[in-house]
Amino acid sequence: MLSKREFTVANEYVYRQSNPARWILSHLLRYKYVVIRYIILCIVTESLFISLAAFTGNAFTAVTQGQSALLLQIALIMLGIILILFAADLGARLSIEVLSKRFARDAREELYISLLGKSQTFHNRQRVGDVMARASNDMGQLSDMVSPGFDTIISSSINMSVTFIFIALVNPQLLLVPVLFLVGFLFTIRHYARTLAPISDQMRAQFGRTNAILNEAITGVEVIKGSAQEEQENQKFSQSAELYRDFYVKNGQAQGRYLPTLLLSFALALSFLHALYLLSTHTISFGALITFMGVVVNLRFITAVSIWSVSQIQLGIAGSARILSLLREETEMDQNKAGCQQEIQGEITFDHVTFSYDETPILKDISFTARPGQTVAIVGQTGAGKSTLTKLVNRIYDIQSGRVLIDGVDVREWNLDTLRSQISTIEQDIFLFSRTIAENIGYGLGQKADQQAIEQAARDAQAHEFITRFPQGYETEIGERGVTLSGGQRQRLAIARALLTDPRILILDDSTSAIDSETEDEIQKAIHRVLEGRTTLLITHRLSQIRWADHILVLKRGELIDQGNHEELLVRCETYRRIFSHYDAPVPTAVAHHK
Repeated sequence: MLSKREFTVANEYVYRQSNPARWILSHLLRYKYVVIRYIILCIVTESLFISLAAFTGNAFTAVTQGQSALLLQIALIMLGIILILFAADLGARLSIEVLSKRFARDAREELYISLLGKSQTFHNRQRVGDVMARASNDMGQLSDMVSPGFDTIISSSINMSVTFIFIALVNPQLLLVPVLFLVGFLFTIRHYARTLAPISDQMRAQFGRTNAILNEAITGVEVIKGSAQEEQENQKFSQSAELYRDFYVKNGQAQGRYLPTLLLSFALALSFLHALYLLSTHTISFGALITFMGVVVNLRFITAVSIWSVSQIQLGIAGSARILSLLREETEMDQNKAGCQQEIQGEITFDHVTFSYDETPILKDISFTARPGQTVAIVGQTGAGKSTLTKLVNRIYDIQSGRVLIDGVDVREWNLDTLRSQISTIEQDIFLFSRTIAENIGYGLGQKADQQAIEQAARDAQAHEFITRFPQGYETEIGERGVTLSGGQRQRLAIARALLTDPRILILDDSTSAIDSETEDEIQKAIHRVLEGRTTLLITHRLSQIRWADHILVLKRGELIDQGNHEELLVRCETYRRIFSHYDAPVPTAVAHHK
């Protein structure tokens, strides 16, 4: 059986071909037995409820005829019906709630798995706040759409159907006015739903934009305060919130113009007059009149709840459309589960590689080879494409032309999990989770990480000493993105996390920029010990690290203009000499010993 992740990936083409209604239905029908049970219980509930009106009419006849024994019998029957009705209604409500929560759970998991499977290019295009709004608030709308939205509509429709059947059994002539009301009701509810649909779409979209503004303000609050731009951000958020309020007001105005409530008043009056006419012609009995009016008054509930339930359903459909739009987005990256799964030896080859985020190439016709165990330094001015080049190795991005090979195998032919599990990256902008220090270091191994290995990796990264100074040591909870730690502490934890996974390929993207020279000296000792037999791609501005690289790539505006060792490039590459002259860093003791 396919896992949920495999099911989602295998059926992504369905998302591109589905509309929101079909997508919702496909989810609900996963639990068809729950749906069938719910519908059966609703039919039983509404039928029993309508039957009470018939027994009420019979009881009225028994009272007028002085049949006390019959009246007692009717009362006992009605009591039994009420007890059965209570049990059936409880079962129906429980079934729809189970269906609602399972739908929301499955849809939320489906979206989460889909987002994890998207490429970095996709995530670069998205506003985090808008994605969060879809994953939280729009998901909540899906649950409310099913219960009480669908629940109210379905139970009311069954109630209306049973009502019409029961009236026909009393006397088919009594159907005249209710049928006319039904035609008018269906026409107006259709018009109401069409009016409400675009407003609901605008409401959900504006909520996403408002949430995105809020998320950006919270994430960048330090910049906002540092620039004294609180007033500007407050004005921006207020304008967005006002637009959301305006759409909400439009929604209320559409509800205020809802006609079925007015039609119902006329229908009830005409129904009573028509019934009186039939009574005067002796077509129906007085008890039948009482029964009819007791049944037809059920139309009041159906009409009243439709204004609210249709709104809930429209909001749910609008939310599902926003969720489906994310699911429809191309992943742009094949997981290739049947791909190569062997152990990486570490040879990296770029064969005429060109890459661009949009129309403008970031890397142009790049070709080089890194042998297993080599350290390759990548130098160039800001914007030359250094970080982008390293992200092609573990398929954070996929190239447009050329090939990136690991051990002679195109990276697109590797199983993605196998490829990435043997490559570790340490970046300058370190991301740490709001979890314990031990969990952050052991993240790459998940449940396989043991405390002893975590501590050894921390020692190698020169992090053990500062960790043990915390009262809770390795169990210390760090703030979101590691804000409670200094830059150097965050980088040492990131290095420990990378070392723990024992990578075959290591990517260091200016990873020691926030570490003082003395600490860097100690870290270099650890790195040199673990780099034996591993291929390393090194982006750095530190002269000491560039010098001890086995091979150096010089990038300029996305082009590889030269490559070789330090001495060769100093002789023949003007760009390298110019870049090199700007670097003035002492050679750490560890490097001197290594050389």
